Amino acid sequence: MALVKKSKLRKDFDISPEDLKAVKNFLQGAVYCWVKNRKDEFFAARDLMGGDNFNWRGTPLYCLYKKHIGKGKTKEAAIDEAGKDLGWVLKSVLAEDKRTFESCDKGLAKGYKWVV
Repeated sequence: MALVKKSKLRKDFDISPEDLKAVKNFLQGAVYCWVKNRKDEFFAARDLMGGDNFNWRGTPLYCLYKKHIGKGKTKEAAIDEAGKDLGWVLKSVLAEDKRTFESCDKGLAKGYKWVV
């Protein structure tokens, strides 16, 4: 199932397999909440984990930010790169999901919507 259009997926996120699994599980929960409440709307990673959900401290997503800080990036650059990583992880979560999702370009980010 997964994504209607086949496209490139990233597999290496330079975090531990345990951390990646936790990030994927966390994101899948967010996706299922979105789908339950906003079935017919496209979403991007920033819709799920941006805005009011911007502070990732205490969540599995924080490892993405810490990875970039550990590489010597500034706080702002680490936030930007962690957000990009999150978009790629989201794409892989949807590609592995039992449901089917279509994609579109949603401004600067890729958008997805559950195909009912």
